Amino acid sequence: MKLTLPRIRITAIALSLVVASFAFGWWFGHRDFEIKREGIGVKVVDRSTPQDRSDVDFELFWEVWDTLESKYFDKSKVSSQEMVLGAIKGMVASLEDPYTVFLPPDEQKRTKEDLGGQFEGVGIQIGFKGSQLAVISPLDGTPAKEAGVEGGDFIIGIKDKNKDIEMGTGGMSLPDAVKIIRGPAGTPVILVVTREGVDQPFEIEIVRSKIDVPSIILSFEGASNEIAHLKLLRFGDQTNGEWDSAVFDIKNKKSKGVVLDLRNNPGGYLNGAVFVASEFVKRGVSVIQEDGKGNRQEFKLSGAARLGDIPLVVLVNGGSASASEIVAGALKDHSRAKVVGETTFGKGTIQEAQELDSSGLHITTARWLTPEGNWINSEGLEPDIAIEDDPATEEDEQLLEAIKLL
Repeated sequence: MKLTLPRIRITAIALSLVVASFAFGWWFGHRDFEIKREGIGVKVVDRSTPQDRSDVDFELFWEVWDTLESKYFDKSKVSSQEMVLGAIKGMVASLEDPYTVFLPPDEQKRTKEDLGGQFEGVGIQIGFKGSQLAVISPLDGTPAKEAGVEGGDFIIGIKDKNKDIEMGTGGMSLPDAVKIIRGPAGTPVILVVTREGVDQPFEIEIVRSKIDVPSIILSFEGASNEIAHLKLLRFGDQTNGEWDSAVFDIKNKKSKGVVLDLRNNPGGYLNGAVFVASEFVKRGVSVIQEDGKGNRQEFKLSGAARLGDIPLVVLVNGGSASASEIVAGALKDHSRAKVVGETTFGKGTIQEAQELDSSGLHITTARWLTPEGNWINSEGLEPDIAIEDDPATEEDEQLLEAIKLL
């Protein structure tokens, strides 16, 4: 079996995991191995304690299990399969890492759909700022954007009359939040949010719709359309193919400069980040992975640097997370581009995913560092030129500054 670079998802706080009603990708693939099971359900239970777990007392677990089976009044709700899945979710949740999660079959199915770029929901990426559920960014042209959701909003409550749900988000996992916020097109959901500069929490009602999100949007700016504005929205299943097409158009037009726009890009595949960085820098390190024992692995730039000689500016903001931060950090550390905009989100951990039958297990296995060894987790990547986009104007001040530099 030929081993290839593992597909690793770095969830934006975002996976990371990523991703409101757009669980934006916790489907990463394997790490050069497969796990095959006959099924997660329990048919025959061996209650003997394994020798290598002799220091663990399982008696309480089985006592609760037996009590539920014998005494719970609604026997139709007592399912061995669901109890096993619930126990696994609880075990994983005990690590108190919002990006290490167990995904039952329905949630695993959604993650695969999301990286394909098609889903029904509101169109926001969500993650955690500390322990609080937060919006990484709303996607352009989606119901969330049109309803006024902004990157940096904290989601403190979710209401859905159709699902008879009205609850706070304290202690809620990312998959559970995604499950509640997503829903059929045409149905409403209300987010209760707090926002910097606004004194009181307020509600935003959003009507879900079918959403098809491309990876890349390419346009040409400047007096003679000589500047390529390459907006990279995500690192998903279709990104590399769309990227190849965009590079062909840029070279064919003989553009004099490129604005690589990573604003509101929540991340995706690590492979995609290495690939994109390699299109601008031919040699060196793109990112460093460090495991819990301090062992480091360098991911080398591996591309042909098809855009290696063209002047480059990178745009970032608070919605730029994980894989997009890796690209910006690599280009900044290699002095390949000026980074313009606002401090990025600050998602500095790496998750791997294992597929267990139709379920999934996503595990934080390492942290990532920029080529110069900087860990930007929680703090974010500082731009070379700090400039905010003024929402009161129709102009894109950050883009105009990038074009000016080119």
